[in-house]
Amino acid sequence: MGKYILKRIVYMFFTLFIIITITFFLMHAVPGGPFSVEDGNEWMSPAVQKAILEKYHLNDPLHKQYIDFLKGVIRFDLGPSYAYEGRSVTELISRGFPVTVRMTFIYILLIIIFGIPFGMIAALNRNKPFDRGIMFLATLGKTLPGFVKASMILYIFAFKLGWFPIFGINDGFKSYVLPCIAMSLGSIGSMTRLNRSSMLDVLGQDYIRTARAKGLSEGKILYKHALRNASLPMVTSLGGNIASALTGSFVIEKIFALPGVGGYFVQAVGNRDYTTIMGVTIFSSLISLIMALVVDISYGIVDPRVRIEK
Repeated sequence: MGKYILKRIVYMFFTLFIIITITFFLMHAVPGGPFSVEDGNEWMSPAVQKAILEKYHLNDPLHKQYIDFLKGVIRFDLGPSYAYEGRSVTELISRGFPVTVRMTFIYILLIIIFGIPFGMIAALNRNKPFDRGIMFLATLGKTLPGFVKASMILYIFAFKLGWFPIFGINDGFKSYVLPCIAMSLGSIGSMTRLNRSSMLDVLGQDYIRTARAKGLSEGKILYKHALRNASLPMVTSLGGNIASALTGSFVIEKIFALPGVGGYFVQAVGNRDYTTIMGVTIFSSLISLIMALVVDISYGIVDPRVRIEK
């Protein structure tokens, strides 16, 4: 087990190195830059532009910029932000990450509270009106685009009813309710459908029929045998949901004007802020790789049948 985890960690950092390299050269292959005249800096004279490029070492050879950037990543120094004066990329991420973590916590709670029970209830009422109703709502929540769901929720509950703040995080917990609901609707739909499918597969197995023949209560069969054995796909799905939420839901954060990691990324793309784009990409990739490792390790904990072979 220890060797497996160590090997996965080595693979994780190698993958991260590849991501850093590809991101760096792709960003520098795009024409223009954060201080280019064609990007709205018409006031900038050639002398001023040259001085700024020298200050940020953007006129150095590309291979030297790449090596300097790698050295900075190793020191956890992602460089200064070109769009936010006087702030470093590390500072921007550290400011936005707590907001994203709070959103992620509520987001995952909503998925667990609604997605898993709804899928279980739908499986137990297969092909009945309740099952069809849940599946319709789950499909609707999954297929509607995020900006449509966010706009509808914002218009109804914030603008019309006034129950929640329209934007920002100035109203404590209430500020997170609507963004988290908008962000979780699609994931709740996916979790509901996934749990229903897994439960139907498990409930048809021989050991479930044997447990019923032995006289075990339906609740014990459902929670001790069926749900546990149907949980592997859900663990995989939850791991992916946590990773995507922690790295920021860009559209949701932008619509609700939340100062999370996603908002900084969107702003950086508009300003061609190389360092911020690369920093957020590296941070997001690292979170995703860590969650993939956690999910693989969790398999053996959730289901004793799963064991890591040499």
